[in-house]
Amino acid sequence: MTTLTEADALDGLRDALGLLKDREQVAERLLDSSAKHSFDPDKELDWEAPFEEGKWFWPPELVSLYDTPMWKRMSEEQRIVLSQHEAAALASLGIWFELILMQLLVRHIYDKAATSAHVRYALTEIEDECRHSKMFARLISRGETPWYPVSPVHQHLGRLFKTISTTPGSFTATLLGEEVLDWMQRLTFPDERVQPLIRGVTRIHVVEEARHVRYAREELRRQMVTAPKWSQEFTRITSGEFARVFSIAFINPEVYTNVGLDKREALAQVKASGHRKEIMQTGAKRLTDFLDDIGVLRGVGRKLWRSSGLLA
Repeated sequence: MTTLTEADALDGLRDALGLLKDREQVAERLLDSSAKHSFDPDKELDWEAPFEEGKWFWPPELVSLYDTPMWKRMSEEQRIVLSQHEAAALASLGIWFELILMQLLVRHIYDKAATSAHVRYALTEIEDECRHSKMFARLISRGETPWYPVSPVHQHLGRLFKTISTTPGSFTATLLGEEVLDWMQRLTFPDERVQPLIRGVTRIHVVEEARHVRYAREELRRQMVTAPKWSQEFTRITSGEFARVFSIAFINPEVYTNVGLDKREALAQVKASGHRKEIMQTGAKRLTDFLDDIGVLRGVGRKLWRSSGLLA
């Protein structure tokens, strides 16, 4: 199959969601939004303010053990400490993911015209992600919790994925890493039960990530229409496997050890938790509906997505 050109794509080419949008027009709008709504976390947030007694670091309903037998035996103080460690673990996961994303974006624009709005927006997004990674790292340090790296296996799988990923596969993975966390953060930043600093960090991230999601969605639509058939099929399989890796990496088992819980038992209860399964599938639903519409969730890839627990 011959890859379609940009001119072909703009000449009435469509997918299940309608006509493809002009790549440059999308990027120009995103650049304009970036100029108006970008933040410097070092200046926007009060990093010196003490944490407030009795407030959560993550909404309790989003904490992995919520509503399990182990949760019901924990004191309120221990639950809050667990929420603090899980927030640190998610920030650590976010840094790992954003480092992957930045490398994929650089690879995407490597052979494109540097003067195009599409490339200029990709560079702007990389700037955003640099600030986000520094913001997450500062949040971890401010809470005096450990940095929670992904497992060595996942670290190496991430390196392999960066090497073999197709362009549509890269944008599918981008959306996977952004949209589930985005859903959780949209519940977090308006929640007055949560520490003000956490709410501030999630608010900044939500505002700026909305642009990243738009960019990735529009480009993925284009790629799934114009890419060769082998690339589309490879994308389905690799994105399904990445969904499996992501769903496992979403919980770092060391958080349980560090708050005095039995790691093996905690993981077993999370795995058996109907509430946790519902949270993860609800958080991924907007994304999985979109991927289904544009033809990513097919064949073996769909089975892998189901095995990840993110797709009902």
